[in-house]
Amino acid sequence: MSKWTRLRENSLFLFPSVILTLALGIYPLFWVLRFMFYDYAGYGNALFVGLDNFGRLFRDMEFWQSVKNTFVYAGGKLIITIPLSLLLAVILNGKLRGRNLLRAIYFMPTVISTAVISVVFYIIFNSYNGMVNQLLLKYHVIDAPVDWLGPKFAMVTVIILAVWGAVGNYMLLFLAGLQNIPADLYESAAIDGANGPQKFWYITVPMLGPVMQMIIMLAIIASLKGYESIMVMTEGGPIGKTEVMYLYLYKLLFPVSTGSVVTQQIGYGSAVAFATAIIVGAITMLYSYLSKKMNNVY
Repeated sequence: MSKWTRLRENSLFLFPSVILTLALGIYPLFWVLRFMFYDYAGYGNALFVGLDNFGRLFRDMEFWQSVKNTFVYAGGKLIITIPLSLLLAVILNGKLRGRNLLRAIYFMPTVISTAVISVVFYIIFNSYNGMVNQLLLKYHVIDAPVDWLGPKFAMVTVIILAVWGAVGNYMLLFLAGLQNIPADLYESAAIDGANGPQKFWYITVPMLGPVMQMIIMLAIIASLKGYESIMVMTEGGPIGKTEVMYLYLYKLLFPVSTGSVVTQQIGYGSAVAFATAIIVGAITMLYSYLSKKMNNVY
């Protein structure tokens, strides 16, 4: 086979991927970069406004509140999910009866639709006849129903949902890393008199270093970009307590009318999308820098 024949065949294989990348990745990017300088409602003529959208962005307290909510949501989810996933992986990596069934059960939320999970949790945490309130009242833990989707506890509730939906996925990744650790290391440590916690801190954690870096990176990105479950459960409410960046962006680009006229804000939404991408990218780059420091530790 000649060089040009091989090149032609390889090009044919790559052609569909290149077309999809241009159509679904590159073109939308330039589309957003263009319209963030325009006042455009999705129909009619686009009015060039220069940097006015960014001026509005800096004055938009609702957007900055969504940024704050995003960090609270992501931080709460990460602090619980990563240690819990690692703990479950360590337990289910041992000689435990029914461990394959337990692995499947913990992984099950990952393959269930986010919308379905969110509706189920909405019913469970319903303030009036939800299962959680009924159980707490039955065992006299509380004297009156708790408004789990109200201003005080709404963020806690959506974090619980996020942890439940993500822990099985990261547990599976930790399991894959644990199974690649040579058993000889644990046997040698046992001969030297190391106990369980010492094996975990001095063998398991260092050997999981590269896997843990990847899992934390995936978890950070997923947490900062997550909004689907919040949209179903609370729609960002009450009074914006659970509105995160991507949900705020979604409402600008795909507004839902509730009786009054709601205008689609593609121009301003493009500016918000650009700012959101910068924030997520900055956090990702910061973690990449810190992960290099982790390499020196492990």
